[in-house]
Amino acid sequence: MAMEKLTKRMSAVDRRSFLTAAIALAAVPAGAQQDFPNKPIRIISPYTAGGLGDTLPRALSVVLSPRLGQRVLVENRPGASQMMGTQFVARAENDGYTLLWASTTNMAINTIAQTRLGYDPQKDFAPIGVCFTSPLYLLVNPRLPVKSVKELIAYAKAHPGKLTFASGGSGSTNHLAGELFMQQTGIRMLHVPYKGAGPAIVGVIGGEVDLMFEGAGIEHARHGQLRALAVASRQRTHGAPEVPTIAEAGVPGFDASVWFGLAAPAGTPPAVVARLASGLQEALKDPALVRSIGDAEITPSSPQAMADLVRTDTDKWRKVVVDAHIVFE
Repeated sequence: MAMEKLTKRMSAVDRRSFLTAAIALAAVPAGAQQDFPNKPIRIISPYTAGGLGDTLPRALSVVLSPRLGQRVLVENRPGASQMMGTQFVARAENDGYTLLWASTTNMAINTIAQTRLGYDPQKDFAPIGVCFTSPLYLLVNPRLPVKSVKELIAYAKAHPGKLTFASGGSGSTNHLAGELFMQQTGIRMLHVPYKGAGPAIVGVIGGEVDLMFEGAGIEHARHGQLRALAVASRQRTHGAPEVPTIAEAGVPGFDASVWFGLAAPAGTPPAVVARLASGLQEALKDPALVRSIGDAEITPSSPQAMADLVRTDTDKWRKVVVDAHIVFE
């Protein structure tokens, strides 16, 4: 009987000790969340240095740091079609100090184009917000006898199968933009993949290929080496306001924009995500940012809107791939 009472007392003590410990442990992250951030934050860019996927997060980090009260550093981890850097963040501590530079490619297109992805964009990340949209321009070789989207469509229909379009590789955004354009206009073009957007632009300038969808090529259009027929976004850009949208030019609803944003590993405390999202929204209002992002557009969104965008973009591009019968190697 005495042993039974002792056992009950010990069980009660154990339960109280467990509850006390649990409460204490729960209080630790809460305090940490209140102090967040208290050390530098890393943005992991899965892009190589020098490109848009590198320059945009660096421009953002300059205006984001003072809003968060800590240094924001950008670290490049390119490789395997952006999968290496993205996987790294998916497996990182979910404390808000390691963030992903997310994009249309690693959050939507890779789920369709890559068979061994190593992460789930919709399960392994907590969206913080979209930051920028980078326009793709419909660029043609100046020797092609067309000066508008309507003329291009008419030319393609009069010469079925003759037109060629370049891309930076199979499954790239400019490849899928070309496929979407064909599907929505009813024309046929031959896809010519290059090893990167740079060589593809050179191919169009040199006349090896007739046209392509690309953002960086707008500079060549300004110098007369290419002709910009339209921009593949919902609105005209601040960098080239004279260039109409493809929708304005006769293809209603056409949109093949490339977006960039921030995401944290899944399981990041909601309070931390909210703090990062708040700082991001303030940073994107900084007038200095416009001067440092080139032709990109500032397109802020909430975490939920970014999550919705990942889902809708994935569905959109999957349909393009299925309808075009594209098989990725």
